[in-house]
Amino acid sequence: MTTIVYPPIERDALVQAERESLARELQWFLSHLHTETLSSLKAGLEECDRLLSPDSGAHTLVLSSLRSESVKGFITRTGTRIVKGTLALKLASIPLPRGRESHQLTISQAADAPTLALDQLTRTRNLISNALDVIDVTKWTGNAEDANFIAGQLTLLFEHIRDAKGTLKGVTSVSIPGGPSRPVTPVTELPPQLPRVETGEKPWHLEPHDENIFEPSCPPNISLHLSIADAALVLQVRALERADAPPSQESVTGFGIRGRLGLAPRHQTHDEVGEVFEYKGHDVKVKEKLRVESQDPSLLAAMAKLSALEHSVAMSRTALDTVMEKEDD
Repeated sequence: MTTIVYPPIERDALVQAERESLARELQWFLSHLHTETLSSLKAGLEECDRLLSPDSGAHTLVLSSLRSESVKGFITRTGTRIVKGTLALKLASIPLPRGRESHQLTISQAADAPTLALDQLTRTRNLISNALDVIDVTKWTGNAEDANFIAGQLTLLFEHIRDAKGTLKGVTSVSIPGGPSRPVTPVTELPPQLPRVETGEKPWHLEPHDENIFEPSCPPNISLHLSIADAALVLQVRALERADAPPSQESVTGFGIRGRLGLAPRHQTHDEVGEVFEYKGHDVKVKEKLRVESQDPSLLAAMAKLSALEHSVAMSRTALDTVMEKEDD
C-alpha cells in the first residue's frame, strides 16, 4: 500500500493541506468534546454524587471482628454522616464493667448530640462538586474553540476526579505473615515524581471523635476512629494507657505463674507498640489495637464510577494533545 499522493503536488502545498486537515480534525474533536463527552462526564459525576448523598438512603453495615467477640455491632450511614449504631467491645487489656459482658456503646439520638461525620466523604463530595463546576464553566462560559483553554479545563477536571477517587481509596493495610497488620504508604507520602492526593483523613490522635457522641460516653482509655479505606468503612479500636504509667509487675501468684506457663492471654501485637501519641492533651501509648471493616456497596459503586471517569478524561486529554501536536511531557 502506497502513501504517495497522486497526482503529485508540491511540498509546500502538501504541508498546507496537512495543516488544514489537522485544523479540521481539531475543530471536529472540540465540537464532539463540547456536545457529547462533557455531557457524558457530567452525568457520571452526578451519579457519583447521588451515591454519596443522603438521597441514596440509609446504609446499615455490620462491624464485627473475625473469629472473636472483641468487636460486635453495626452502624447506619446516611450521606456523609453516621446516624445510628451500636457497638459491643470486649478488649483483653481493659477490664469489663461489673456485671457486664462487654462495653456497650450506642450512638446518641439526642437532639443536642454531636454529629459523627466522615470527613473523607465530605471531601469527596466537594471534589465532585468542583468537577461539575469545571464542566459547567467549560460548556457555558469558556471559548469552546480555544484548544488551549479546553486542554487546561480537562487537566483541572482530571485532577478533581483523581483526588475524589483517591480520597475514597484512603489508606489501605496489608497483613504480613507472622506479624501485625501494617498500613501501606498513604498516597500523601508517595515519592515526589508520583501524583499526591490529599485524602482528607485525619490522624486518630489529633482529631478524636467527641466522646459524647455515644451513650454512655466512650471510656477515656478507649479510642474509636472511623475512616474510609478502599471504599470500605473502617473502625479502629485502641486501648490506651498513659505514657508515664509504670510497667506492670507480674505477681508471684495468679497471672504471673500462668504467664510463665504460657496459659495467660497475651496482648495482641500491632504496628503502634512503643509509640507515644498526644491524645486529648496527654501522652499515651496503645496497649491493644483492633481493626474491623465493612464494605459499603454505594462507596464501591462510586469509586468504580470515578475510576471509569478518570480513564475517560485521560483518554480525551491524550487525544487532544495528539491533534494539537503537543509533545509528551
